[in-house]
Amino acid sequence: MTATVSNFYYGAVTPVSAYLMACLGAALGLRCTTRSLRRPQRKAGWLALGAVCIGCGIWTMHFIAMIGFSVQGALVGYDPTKTVLSLAVAIAFVAVGVFLVGYRGSSPLNLGIAGTVTGLGVAAMHYLGMAAIHTNGGLRYDTGTVALSVVIAVVAATAALWAAVSVHRLWASLGASLVMGVAVTGMHYTGMAAVSVHLTGQAESSQSSTNLLSFLLVMLAGPLVVLLVAAVIVMFDPDMMLSDDDWDRAAPAPDDSVNVFSDRQPTRPAPPYTSR
Repeated sequence: MTATVSNFYYGAVTPVSAYLMACLGAALGLRCTTRSLRRPQRKAGWLALGAVCIGCGIWTMHFIAMIGFSVQGALVGYDPTKTVLSLAVAIAFVAVGVFLVGYRGSSPLNLGIAGTVTGLGVAAMHYLGMAAIHTNGGLRYDTGTVALSVVIAVVAATAALWAAVSVHRLWASLGASLVMGVAVTGMHYTGMAAVSVHLTGQAESSQSSTNLLSFLLVMLAGPLVVLLVAAVIVMFDPDMMLSDDDWDRAAPAPDDSVNVFSDRQPTRPAPPYTSR
């Protein structure tokens, strides 16, 4: 028997919250990659933090959205190992894409490779997270809708990586993160539209929706803490509010003897004394 599936058991709360988390991860990731371009001596660290932020944001978006996933006539549970593994997959694949564009630039070929790898990783995270579901039924997928979700993931990842190396101004990067949030959340709900559940037995009486919600909240705690710490690091970075023009003005002159932050002009040496 095919069960009725809903992705909005709690109404608009879960999709809106999921979207906001996707935007937060994207915004922090963009600011971190901007730091990596402006501070080459710390590039690896900033790129790594950016990849963690984007990966955690996408994964958190997915499982907040999954809180609203319900199957009529069945109770849903998750395998902890596969759930944690899906987080590792998200961060690892995002890191590959971020480091590719961070070190090799945003040429069309490199951006295409990095976007494809990252997009496939995001899709793998989504469907690995779905594979972690335990219920008294089997999950089936519509092939065409799954393919569409993968295409959306690749396009969204490519756009995100382009923005990471091309959009540097604060307000522009915030706007880009809002667009990226739409793309990532859209990919999730497109993938969920492909799902149908065919019940094979009665729900286990030991399960409860409260236990499911508690499990997901515990799993979400770690990535949320990571995003909070990353937000503090970015917010307290002294260069956060600098625009490209500010950085150009603050760049040191070729002659290290001149202090570019001083209003005093360099003095010229006095002409040699000549007697008449």
